[in-house]
Amino acid sequence: MLSVQNTNAWAKAGVMIRETLEPGSPFAAVYITPGNGCRFQARMTADMDATSDTAVATAGQIAITAPYRVKLERSVSGTFRGYYSSDGVNWQSMTWNPQTIAMASNVYIGLAVTSHSAGVVCEAKLTNVRTTGTVGAQWANQDIGIASNAVEPLYVAVSNAAGSPAVVAHDDPTAATLDTWTEWVIPLQAFANQGINLSNVDKLAIGLGSKSGVASSGGTGTIYIDDVRLYRP
Repeated sequence: MLSVQNTNAWAKAGVMIRETLEPGSPFAAVYITPGNGCRFQARMTADMDATSDTAVATAGQIAITAPYRVKLERSVSGTFRGYYSSDGVNWQSMTWNPQTIAMASNVYIGLAVTSHSAGVVCEAKLTNVRTTGTVGAQWANQDIGIASNAVEPLYVAVSNAAGSPAVVAHDDPTAATLDTWTEWVIPLQAFANQGINLSNVDKLAIGLGSKSGVASSGGTGTIYIDDVRLYRP
């Protein structure tokens, strides 16, 4: 754990094991924080509040700051133990060890970071990440508990009974995640260039997904669309 940006005394970055990627999933984690030192936190039961190793940071915890090494272990029986080390050789067992948290046999493991401040991005730097045991998937990133849309292409399609729709995708591939009203002006020529007769249009569709006009499955979220207008050329 090389560094974690001080966006809040409780901003944190470290290692985590969790049952699912849902916001209320049981988890165990060992973090380094800017103002509360090295901490062992967990959610013992789904959808309950997370809890910390101590109610108030101790002087010993606060003294542990980045750069520092952290480790989290899960046993076959479902007990979790956290450790920290200054050199990666001599590991100190955390006083909250062990914690028993019921999880499925297959879980998610990875690196976790949070700014602890809504709307603020926190940057952390971690290196020399190692895993043991059976780890069967590739690394991927995932936002958890953030109220934002899935990133899917936004498109407009016009069509008539005579043929295939003409489809125009938004230039910004992350347009579905914008949180302010944004005007999207589409030149009619962009549809005409695809061979459709614009004097004979009987259907307009706005969607998210592939440019073929068929929405891909799996995306979630909500977008608002207002004032669909046709301007005179």
